[in-house]
Amino acid sequence: MNLSDLDRRITGCRACPRLVDWREEVARTKRAAFADWTYWGRPVPGFGPADASLLIIGLAPAAHGANRTGRMFTGDRSGDVLYEALYDIGLASQPTAVSADDGLELYGVRITSPVRCAPPANKPTPEERDTCRPWLVEELALLRPTLKAVVVLGAFGWQAALPAFAAAGRQVPRPRPAFGHGAQVSLDGLELFGCFHVSQRNTFTGKLTPAMLRDVLRTAAGAAGLPTVP
Repeated sequence: MNLSDLDRRITGCRACPRLVDWREEVARTKRAAFADWTYWGRPVPGFGPADASLLIIGLAPAAHGANRTGRMFTGDRSGDVLYEALYDIGLASQPTAVSADDGLELYGVRITSPVRCAPPANKPTPEERDTCRPWLVEELALLRPTLKAVVVLGAFGWQAALPAFAAAGRQVPRPRPAFGHGAQVSLDGLELFGCFHVSQRNTFTGKLTPAMLRDVLRTAAGAAGLPTVP
C-alpha cells in the first residue's frame, strides 16, 4: 500500500457516528458565504508529497474549511496563517490555500491531522481521537523512509501524536514529554517539535505570531534537511 491508497481509504471512513452526522450536516446546510460550494463533507486525507521529510500535524478539519474544500488547512483562517508561513520560508509554492485545485504545492512537507473529520465545536472526543489513530499510524509508517522531522500544532495534537509514533515503531520517552511551544524531542532519528496551534484564538491574541511560527517551521525544516529562505 502507498499513501494514495491510504488517502482513498481514509475518505471512505464512517467509524464515528457523531462525526459522520456532523460533517454531513455541515455539508448540507453550509455557511451563507459558501452557499454556491459543493462541500467535501468526508474525512480529509493528508496533503503533500509521499517522500516528505517534514510532517506537520494539526488537530482536525475545520467545518467550513477542509470539510468544505477537502484539503488540510485549506479555506480557513488557520490555513491562511500556516500556508503563508510555509511560503515565506520557501516550503510552499504560494501563500494562499483556497481550494483543492488552486495549484498549491508543498516542497518536502506533508500536512495531516490525528482526527480526519470536522468535529462539533472543534472538539473531538478522546474516543473519536483513538478510533482515528490507526490512520495516522499507517501514514507515519509509510512516511518512515524519508521522514526526519515533525511539527505538532497544539497540545491536543501532541497528546494524540505520541501514541501514534509509539504504535508506528518509534521509541517514545517515558514519561511522555510535555507539550510546549518550541519543545523539541528526539524519537530515535526523528526530531519532534511543538508549536502553538494556528487557531484564530492564538493568532488574534498574539499568543502565536507569524514570526514565532516561522521560527519553529524553519528550525524543523533544518532538522529535516530542507533548504529555507531567510
